[in-house]
Amino acid sequence: MSEKIQHLGEKKRGTASQQEVVERDYTRYDFRDDHEALHKIAPGLSPDVVKEISKMKNEPEWMLKRRLEGLEIFLEKPTPTWGGDLSTLDYDSISYYIKPTEEQGESWEEVPDKIKETFEKLGIPEAERKFLAGAGAQYESEAIYHNLKKEWEDRGVIFFDSDTGLQKHPDIYEELWGTVVPSTDNKYAAMNTAFWSGGSFVYVPEGVEVTMPLQAYFRINAADMGQFERTLIILDKGAKLHYIEGCTAPTYSSKSLHSGVIEIIVKEGADMTYTTLQNWANNMYNLVTQRAMVHANASMSWVDANLGSYLTMKYPSCYLVGEGAKGEILSVAYAGEGQHQDTGGKIIHAAPNTTSRITSKSISLNGGRTSYRGLVKIGKGATNAKCNVMCDALLLDDKSVSDTYPYIEIEEDQVTVGHEATVGKVGEDLLFYLRSRGLSESEALSLIVLGFVEEFSKTLPMEYALEFNRLIQLEMEGSVG
Repeated sequence: MSEKIQHLGEKKRGTASQQEVVERDYTRYDFRDDHEALHKIAPGLSPDVVKEISKMKNEPEWMLKRRLEGLEIFLEKPTPTWGGDLSTLDYDSISYYIKPTEEQGESWEEVPDKIKETFEKLGIPEAERKFLAGAGAQYESEAIYHNLKKEWEDRGVIFFDSDTGLQKHPDIYEELWGTVVPSTDNKYAAMNTAFWSGGSFVYVPEGVEVTMPLQAYFRINAADMGQFERTLIILDKGAKLHYIEGCTAPTYSSKSLHSGVIEIIVKEGADMTYTTLQNWANNMYNLVTQRAMVHANASMSWVDANLGSYLTMKYPSCYLVGEGAKGEILSVAYAGEGQHQDTGGKIIHAAPNTTSRITSKSISLNGGRTSYRGLVKIGKGATNAKCNVMCDALLLDDKSVSDTYPYIEIEEDQVTVGHEATVGKVGEDLLFYLRSRGLSESEALSLIVLGFVEEFSKTLPMEYALEFNRLIQLEMEGSVG
């Protein structure tokens, strides 16, 4: 850890007579407000757009240079063809920056009323009062609120939106920003580098265990926009943190884009958990890069739920770079009609005596498609590395699809690697039994699916587990009839 940092102290079944029509109620998530943005850059991507964003944020020259380099890399790299279908993504129809309000609120009362009403519908201020150490809220391209409880501020914890983090700690950003996920990593990491706005900057000092989660919530309200948050989290030696991210957007007829980058540095002996509960609308392209560098005897867990979007391509990854490092990825994906969830995870063992586990759970119905795409790589010198991968897919009809694309690269002899994959359907006998006990078909399906994903939900704080279970129930209600 550098001295600079040391001193900072997520077939319809049965006969027609058995099915009941239940409309999904997404009013808590699928709503839009009539808030008028303070500033919106015209659609289209160009160096002038990058320069305008950087100028509005009063950024240092080196950041503008990195942004422009990111744009060049994005334009040079071909669109990926190995995952989901990106052929209908029109970059020139997207607005790359929308500033919703003049100032960020330091208290909830300072947030503009229309925006505040949006987040109150989503339960953010209530969650903060009850069980969060701190909360941030991003609306369109900017963080409109960020707050950390004084108890943790007094212990040296830093929790800013990323733009404030850059202004207050430019030396740390210049040293570490883009080192975990460089702009050359992939096309959409390069796009994020060029157009990033918002996200979180978190630093937890040596030995500090934050016993309550931090949360950031990302909301897109406008049509035809791109949201490009950039998060940097640093845990010093022996620190501990649980960070939770939530995402929603209303449904529009045109496509929108979310392309975030999350960089995490977990120093020696630290313990980091990053949870995502994603419920984007079905017109959203969700193309995200999440990566953690995990040092000696440290632990990193990605807990990832993907229930929304038109297409998601997201593979949280752990680079185990220190001896004794541990990495875990627990991924849950749900794909309904018109959805493709291409998800999974990557574990790179680059040091001896490292251990990891990837657990993937997916549910497909009404013609939805889920894909597990994972990489396990054990590099030369990573002796005694251990990794286990489990992929379980549940198909709820005869027209849905589940794919598995596991990649395993082993360059060392003394290692243990296991991979197991299963695909199953809901048995008619089980469904009949539950119906005979008085449950409707949607209730029976909900019960089966909730049991299938219990391993995920039990990792969540209680309030989030209840919310996740309710989202599953809403999806099952809409799956019959």
